[in-house]
Amino acid sequence: MIGVFDSGVGGLSVVKQIFKNLPQYQIIYFGDTVHLPYGTKGAGFVRKSSENITKWLLEKEAKIIVIACHTASAEAADYLKKEFKEIPVFEMIGPALKEIILGTKNKRIGIIGTPGTIKSEAWEKKLLALDPSLKIYSKSCPLFVPLVEEGWINKEITKKIIKEYLKDFKNIETLVLACTHYPMLKSAIKKVVGNKVKIIDPAESLARELKIFLDDNPQIEKEIKKGSNHEFFFSDQPYNLKRISKLCLKEEIKPKIISYEEIISE
Repeated sequence: MIGVFDSGVGGLSVVKQIFKNLPQYQIIYFGDTVHLPYGTKGAGFVRKSSENITKWLLEKEAKIIVIACHTASAEAADYLKKEFKEIPVFEMIGPALKEIILGTKNKRIGIIGTPGTIKSEAWEKKLLALDPSLKIYSKSCPLFVPLVEEGWINKEITKKIIKEYLKDFKNIETLVLACTHYPMLKSAIKKVVGNKVKIIDPAESLARELKIFLDDNPQIEKEIKKGSNHEFFFSDQPYNLKRISKLCLKEEIKPKIISYEEIISE
């Protein structure tokens, strides 16, 4: 199976892209809803939780780990890759970097995400390492997550909030959605920033890179279970899971609740 984890339900937008590019593989998903959101937690907590969840996914026969959370990608990806050297670990930042840089001519890039992701400056550091001449505007947009979870995708208040958050983004050509909830607001964001701004959903880049990796590594590909018997676990009952799963996957999913303490003890 492909193991996917997030701090909640936003990672279902990543599962959506994996289904689109790799529909033949089974997914096991864990949303750590009892600790939602990771974006306001400390780096040490995020690393430890990510490590515990990864261990659990591996015990459940996951052969690949996908960190479907931008905060965990920023704070824990390098740590997990060192701790689990024998397992391929994919995260949200690396796969999208080249696409972001190639998508701008005036070198002005906007990045929006949770407070934890923006505070880490992980996107900025990796982009500037590739091209120091970039001009990067970053903004945490904490209200976007509750707007999505309430289903307020096309409300006028949502448009006003988007405008307020992005008012200081001057002449950007590329906008990075550095939170897995934000792609669900993509059409509303597009109406605010206009057609000249390229919007990047890093989940699309991740899924494409994962497909290339499996094509190039048949020995690992053969070990991954095939079929549609996907499993979705959460550490607490997700809020508005029905709405989010329909937004992302066009269908309801049946959640399995397992306490975080059980994850650690297994």
